[in-house]
Amino acid sequence: MVACARKRAVEMIELWRDQHETWERTSSTNLAESWPTLSSAHAGWEGLSVQVFDEPDELESLHVPSTGDLTLGMYLGGTIHVERREGQGSWHGGDMYSGDLFLNWGNRPAYEARTWSLSSVPTQVLNLSVSQEVVARAAQEELGVDLARLEVGGRTGFRDPLVAQIALTLWRELEQPAPAGNLYAQSAAQFLAVHVLRHYTSSWERLRARPLPPHKLTERQVRQLLEFIQAHLDEQLSLETLARQVGFSPHHFAQLFRRATGTSPHQFILRQRLERAQGLLQGTELPLAQIASACGFAHQSHLTQVFKRHLNRTPGAYRQDGSRCARL
Repeated sequence: MVACARKRAVEMIELWRDQHETWERTSSTNLAESWPTLSSAHAGWEGLSVQVFDEPDELESLHVPSTGDLTLGMYLGGTIHVERREGQGSWHGGDMYSGDLFLNWGNRPAYEARTWSLSSVPTQVLNLSVSQEVVARAAQEELGVDLARLEVGGRTGFRDPLVAQIALTLWRELEQPAPAGNLYAQSAAQFLAVHVLRHYTSSWERLRARPLPPHKLTERQVRQLLEFIQAHLDEQLSLETLARQVGFSPHHFAQLFRRATGTSPHQFILRQRLERAQGLLQGTELPLAQIASACGFAHQSHLTQVFKRHLNRTPGAYRQDGSRCARL
């Protein structure tokens, strides 16, 4: 799994480089404020925030406030030198290369950062922030430990193919006209929280006391879930709501659901919504906005965007094709 993730992460980083290699860096020596060029704020995601920043040629000072949230960042593009200090302490840091990650969490103190470019290639930083509530719940539900008892800290300049793959996938999703919904973000946040808890703390193994969950969902549980999804397809289903139907934590539920159906909860529900919309388009004269609402899409534009991505046509064209076939 790790080898596949590493290969996929490398492929995605190379794709990013190919798509952005013609950019020209704008001259900048010191920005008073740093604004994201891409943000998940408009996507309505809960528990997970994603932002993309363009790094200036030189940043003399950036004050980063204290937070208990889990923050993962990835550098992409040209090499950049990064230094930080707490209070009036000494500066320390190093060179960051495309694909390098940094990790901050555990109620870390505020710090000051400064950067300068070492390349003519522009540098971007992708920031992922998972709320402290999500991390604490993951620690309790997935590992059976209190987050306060875990030994946590920060890390800079490391590689993690699984984190890189998720980060780039979230970035690509935000670039869509209608980004994926809350269920998608919740799944990503849960995975990131559990992955960091398992691999970047030193005390969870000896504190962990809960037994492992079952290896699969029963046939009855799968039927129960499918009936629930069909009955609530017009609602904004959450990972917690689905997991509650069969008595599992969100992270374990997502794993077991994929094992039982071959796909993630988000992708499965999206396919169910798409199939229901297809049926309504061919069997009714309902307006597109009403069909979007009945099938759980955020709005008519979201319905159109999903149809284009998966069926290569708009809902209106799909309806016309169905009418034309019916007349033949």
